[in-house]
Amino acid sequence: SITSDLLRGHTDTIILSQLIKGDTYGYAINKVIKENTKNMYELKEATLYSAFIEQSGYISSYWGNEDKGARRRYYTITEQGKNVYEQNKKDWEEAKNLIDTLIGEER
Repeated sequence: SITSDLLRGHTDTIILSQLIKGDTYGYAINKVIKENTKNMYELKEATLYSAFIEQSGYISSYWGNEDKGARRRYYTITEQGKNVYEQNKKDWEEAKNLIDTLIGEER
């Protein structure tokens, strides 16, 4: 759908927005996204994990010490990731305002 296409371009920012709240693991990020969108949007597992490419320097990871269940890889946002997130938010607001201006008023 068009909504998914629009959101797909912002996957990194969506994920960074979750990590800025605290360290977490992939499944939990997707669960929050699904809950917050009332199941209207979710990241495909491959998309979720491909977005975690640490070479970008936006995130780093570590293994958790779970007492029960499978061991989880946790992700944390880096200072560079925080800066990118803030810039992406500003860029989104500018784009949103421009689009609202262009299509928001009937002429």
